[in-house]
Amino acid sequence: MSAYFVTGTDTDAGKTLVTSGLLALAQRRGLTTLGLKPIAAGCEATPQGLRNADALALQARTRPVVEYDRVNPFAFAPPIAPHLAARRAGVTLALDELVEHARPLLAERRDLVLIEGAGGWRVPLNEHDDLSGLAVRLGLPVILVVGLRLGCISHARLTAEAVVASGLRLASWVGNLLEPGLSFDAVSDEPLYHDNLATLAAMLPAPCLGVLPRLTADDPAAMAQAAADYLALPDAH
Repeated sequence: MSAYFVTGTDTDAGKTLVTSGLLALAQRRGLTTLGLKPIAAGCEATPQGLRNADALALQARTRPVVEYDRVNPFAFAPPIAPHLAARRAGVTLALDELVEHARPLLAERRDLVLIEGAGGWRVPLNEHDDLSGLAVRLGLPVILVVGLRLGCISHARLTAEAVVASGLRLASWVGNLLEPGLSFDAVSDEPLYHDNLATLAAMLPAPCLGVLPRLTADDPAAMAQAAADYLALPDAH
């Protein structure tokens, strides 16, 4: 089994797109998969309870299928920082509880397990812990999603340094184009675009699994399949 924790340089860097794309690619190759989103804010009320679009996207890419509550045990309505959303709901998020939820799922021995974080690497879980503590406690290598826009090189380097300082291995990184513009617009300045990607490749201590362009599709399933076309699976070693 290969299991990884997926983090990003910031909120909306593209973690879910990359995670679902990697799971879709694994399924193409006949592998069993599991996508987890332990904590999700910005959930919608449904007859089945609170549901988060990102968690649903990961559930849809999980084979064999599991119940929603196993993918996303902590769901909150407000689209705000998880620890604040939990506080408003009268819930105290505990790292031990997240670990206890994840460990039996990891023991199921799927070919590829991806646990998606919330926001960036140092998102608070409570007054004492960050959500990144889940990756540390489980000893998971980390996949970093870099939201490609002006300023991302510093964000990516700082995140990579924090991951390594936590005692974990940065297994790989993926670029996700967010804002075509001065630094990341291959149409208007292709040399600069490639120079920026080369800088990231040189300064991040891990291989790149791919770079996603700005993708458009009708639904999350189609987006995952589109992303898979640009990705490679991480090396488990």
